[in-house]
Amino acid sequence: MTEKPDAIALLKADHRKVEGLFETFKKASGQKRKREIAEQICMELAIHTKIEEDIFYPACKGKVEDDLLDESYVEHDAAKVLVAEIEEGSPEEAFYDAKVQVLSELIEHHVEEEERRVEGLFAQARKADLDMDALGDQLTAEKQRLMAVYKQDGVPTPETPTLRGTELR
Repeated sequence: MTEKPDAIALLKADHRKVEGLFETFKKASGQKRKREIAEQICMELAIHTKIEEDIFYPACKGKVEDDLLDESYVEHDAAKVLVAEIEEGSPEEAFYDAKVQVLSELIEHHVEEEERRVEGLFAQARKADLDMDALGDQLTAEKQRLMAVYKQDGVPTPETPTLRGTELR
């Protein structure tokens, strides 16, 4: 019997997976291969941001620093803009690789803030005594559901609630 990951272990595993995909993209050659890797990055990030925003962040509300949580939402929205650009674009286009690189840097910063030891979002959430096992179960179930939907229907245009006057196509 395999042990189910708690919420933070699951989210950290997502972080490591995406970091690995960014490294693979940097080393990739050929437009077809770059496109495949970029699409996988976009799928992983779309699912990860959705489960964090729908399940994990609401559970943290009022239990972690408000500024840190607000910043997390804004960073997600910035990433979603780049994800949409990458999804709509093609490796043949100018700025495609640059957009993937900037997305990588944004995610690296975001992950650092979530995983910072003492004052990071995950550390604060653990100190708040949230039920990480129950949250892990919810995140896992929703992640599996979204993966099936997105594989069938494609990654939907994300909502960016922290951005004013900007609508993604």
